[in-house]
This record gives sequence, C-alpha cells and structure tokens, in this order.
Amino acid sequence: MSATSVSPAILALAQAAKDASRAIASSSVEVRNRALEAVAQGMERAGHRILAAAAEDVQQAQAAVQRGELSRALVDRLELSPEKLASMIAGVRAVAPLPDPIGRVLDRILLDTGLVLEKVSRPLGLLAVIFEARPEAVTQISSLAIKSANAVILKPGREVERTARVLVEVIRQALREQTTIPEALVTSVHQRTEVDELLKLDGLVDLVIPRGSYALVRHVQSATRIPVLGHSEGICHIYVDAAAKFDLALNVIDDAKTDYPAACNSVETVLVHQSIAQSFLPLLYARMTKRGVRLRGCPLTRAALATAAIEPVKDDEWHTEYSDLILAVKVVTGLDEAIAHIARYGSGLTDAILTEDAEAARKFLEQVDSAGVYHNASTRFADGYRYGFGAEVGISTSRLHARGPVGLDGLTTYKYILRGQGHVARDYQGPHARRFLHQRRPPFGPQDQ
Repeated sequence: MSATSVSPAILALAQAAKDASRAIASSSVEVRNRALEAVAQGMERAGHRILAAAAEDVQQAQAAVQRGELSRALVDRLELSPEKLASMIAGVRAVAPLPDPIGRVLDRILLDTGLVLEKVSRPLGLLAVIFEARPEAVTQISSLAIKSANAVILKPGREVERTARVLVEVIRQALREQTTIPEALVTSVHQRTEVDELLKLDGLVDLVIPRGSYALVRHVQSATRIPVLGHSEGICHIYVDAAAKFDLALNVIDDAKTDYPAACNSVETVLVHQSIAQSFLPLLYARMTKRGVRLRGCPLTRAALATAAIEPVKDDEWHTEYSDLILAVKVVTGLDEAIAHIARYGSGLTDAILTEDAEAARKFLEQVDSAGVYHNASTRFADGYRYGFGAEVGISTSRLHARGPVGLDGLTTYKYILRGQGHVARDYQGPHARRFLHQRRPPFGPQDQ
C-alpha cells in the first residue's frame, strides 16, 4: 500500500518511531533495563495524575453504561486503584530481570575452517498495537517493547484514552531522561483514521498486533499488507473425561468460566463423557447456577437436566464466543468425539482435558492442535504473565512465528551472520571443489577459526 495517502503527521510519527527502533537495536541490555527502571520511577511520581485520569475514564464509561452503549464488565476493566497501579509498576520492574532476548546466538555452524555461520536473535523493528480498554496494557506492551529493543505505536480503546495519554507521556519523559533511547520509541495515536493510515505503512511498520475482538482482528487483517499477529475467536473447550475427579472438574470449570468471563481464554464449551453425564451434569448445573452462569446444552444435556429448562444450542452455534456468564455443554461418546468437536468448532487458542487417565490425557495433548493444551488445569492460565513472560503483547493462534501468549521471544526475529577469512563461493564448486564441513557447534561456545 502506498504512503502517499497518509497524512504528513502520521508519516512523521511512524518514521521517528522506526528511526528509534534502529537506534535501540544496538543498545545494551543494561541501557534498556535502566530505561525500564526510569519508567517505573516516573509512574510512581505521576501516580496521582494517572489515577485522576483513570477516574475520568471510569466516569465517562459509567455514563455510557447508563446510555446502554457499554457493558458493566468493560467499566470494571477500566477501574484503577492505587493497589492496581502499584501492581502495574511492579510489572514494569519484573521485565528487567528477564533474560535479554536480543543478540542470542541461536545456532552456530562451522561451514569450513575459518568460515562460521551464526543465527542471531534480533528485534522485529516497529510494532503497531491496537488494544482494548485496559490501562495495564499500556505498560505491559511498552515494557516488553523496550526490553526487546522494539519501537511501538499504541492505539488504545477510546474508553481508556485519558489514562493511556498520561501513561505514554510518563514513559516518554522517562526515555527523555535516559538520553541513549529516543522518546519516539513509544508513542500513541487515538483516532481510527490514524490507525487506517498506519495500516498503509507496510514500508515502516513491521508487525501489527490487534488485542481485542475477533471482528477487530479480521478488520485489521483485511486492511493491511503488514503481517498481523492476532487470534481468532477465543472458543476454549474443557473435556470432562469418564475418569475425571468431579470436585477437581467443578473447580476448574468454575475458574475457567467465572474468573474473567470476557477474557479470550475463558471456557465457552464443556464436553462431558456420556458415561458420567447423568451424575456429573446436575452437579455442574448447581455449581454454575450458584455462580450466576446460564447453561445452554445439546439434547442429551437438556434431557439429563430436564427440570432445569436448559436453552438448546443449535448445530451452528457451537462456534459461539459468549464472553459472558454463559456456558455451552455437550455430551459426547468419548475422547475421539471430543477431539473431533474441538477440531471442528475450536479456535485453536486453549483447550483442556480433565481426567485421571494418563493415556487419555496423552492422546488429547498430542492430537488437539491448539496454541495451549492443558491437563487438569484451567484455560485461564493462557497468559503471558502466568507463563513467566513478564507480560504479553497479545495472544496468537497462528502456526507461524509466535503462538499462544506472546512475550519477549515473540517480539524477535533472527538474522544470519557469516564470518570468514576471504572465503569465496567458487572454491566450493566444480570437480575440485572444497567440501563444506557443516559441523554444528555449541551456540555459546568459542568460535571455530
């Protein structure tokens, strides 16, 4: 796509961010870690400003709820207490001790005496991240970008715009104080038209990361030639096997559905082995009803819960992402049907099996091809912080590049570095050609000369 239709202001903003990404690419990890500490200290000093901006965002959102324009759940995401702000600051600091993802030698091959090929990790460059109404997303994404030596252009949801503006100002001020890293490394836009312009800059922006609804992801994918890292619907499944412990299953399903129903890693469909349906489903219904969850079900589920008036699920509704306190339940003949159902209706994000049968667990973990496949654990663990990544910039269901929660490693690529001593390709051609050694060497060992 041509940049000729992009406004001078957006073009200049993106160019400055791209230049900043090149400047930081050769910085030491110590410089980047000092910048992270400066950001954390800046947030501590600006705490009152950040909280005041968040209070304004919440006030505006509450008015929108009254008008029926926003959900109450979204307002809950916007609320920022001193404790939550302290957690955000701690999250920035938590990124600093993580291993440096840049400059790692991933592979080393001795092609011939004195000719050494290395595969070395490098930053992606310039990221454009479009995210939902979460104030912590600003600091999570920015801290990961700084640590991985990438520049980032942020587009926050309009509901969190005031908080995001203040946070970006604080981050840029911290970078100004750390003179080795240009403040243009982290910047933001706030209008949809500006996003549309950014999506045209495939010569400057290296990766777009939409964090939000499936509709947002699809819109971005259809509007740009820039690579997009995103997920499809968060249709997560839990299969309750015949050998499941009922108490464990009820606790895991409760957590996966009610901990945060709007999250993409919340469970949407529970599959139950037919041999335990009559005994397990009444317990599931009682637990979910107590937690305010409405069940929908297949004919066998409704028959097992005949007195409960369970709403039916049509054949074309098993792919529904409810993002609410609604749970679809289907009785299946066994493990094979559960795996087939997930393959047909799942989104490839996270799916789990609850069982004490080791062989059933092994088959499920091997045959379900999702970014995350769990045994006896809640789907809510699909999260960069919980994986030990410090934070995440998003979740990917792609089979290329990064998959699942995307942390520091997902923000890197690699390049090949070849060191020789006057070697030329023609010496390895023809009837008297030299032979390549192609000997792998330890990536972090001494170079072969």
